[in-house]
Amino acid sequence: MRHAIYLPPFGSFGDVHQLVELAVAAEGAGWDGFFLWDHIRYEVPVPLADAWVTLAAIASSTSTIRLGPLVTPLPRRRPWKVAREAVTLDHLSGGRLVLGVGLGIDYWGEFSSFAAEPGDDAERARLLDDGIEIVSRLWSGQRTSYRGDRLWVEDAQFLPRPVQRPSIPIWSAALWPAARPGPVRRAARCDGMMPFTGAPMSPAQAGDVRHAVARQRDTGEPFDLCVWGSADHVSAYEDAGVTWLLQAAGPEDPLVDVRRTISAGPPRH
Repeated sequence: MRHAIYLPPFGSFGDVHQLVELAVAAEGAGWDGFFLWDHIRYEVPVPLADAWVTLAAIASSTSTIRLGPLVTPLPRRRPWKVAREAVTLDHLSGGRLVLGVGLGIDYWGEFSSFAAEPGDDAERARLLDDGIEIVSRLWSGQRTSYRGDRLWVEDAQFLPRPVQRPSIPIWSAALWPAARPGPVRRAARCDGMMPFTGAPMSPAQAGDVRHAVARQRDTGEPFDLCVWGSADHVSAYEDAGVTWLLQAAGPEDPLVDVRRTISAGPPRH
């Protein structure tokens, strides 16, 4: 099991230089990953750094730590643009990118405050499914044509391919427990899943997620289960099939506490 720091690039952590400094410190302290929330606004006006630009700066300042957005709301992005950005970031980092994707949420008006954004979860789900398919196909380096429920691509070929083989890992987010089967089925088609419960996930819940995904997968390929959980139960998470354990902070959490967590190093058993 690997361990990562998971931060919002806003509020207490809204300074891009500070985030790069924290990522460098995390790499030096032995952490395996450094992941960022991907939002464009918060419930109150606060300093906010763009996750993707910040990740590029982190990639240029580190050499071993895994990095990525957890998660990018693909329905508010053009997937062909995300495909280009992701490959560039994968090359810049030397093959260390993980792409987290999800529907996105409108708690803070990130869709409803702006023109031409998809208005409900069902529409965002259609765009997400099309987006994952388009991004994956464009990463192949082959000529790509695709017609989905909402999006299409006609005879497009993107080069270069990602550094990583067979490709950049895609982790799909889902609320847990899942109200519908769609989010688990979607995650099972990807390379990993990040379930959200609104609080640290227990090892028992993580085990339930692992079993739910296993029922939907028809391949023996490795599958990542990434959860925000307690550092006090590392062995139990590993036994439950968790492959990435996140130590997270919220927008109002003190910077000094996060520095202390990073400096202490990952909670390996």
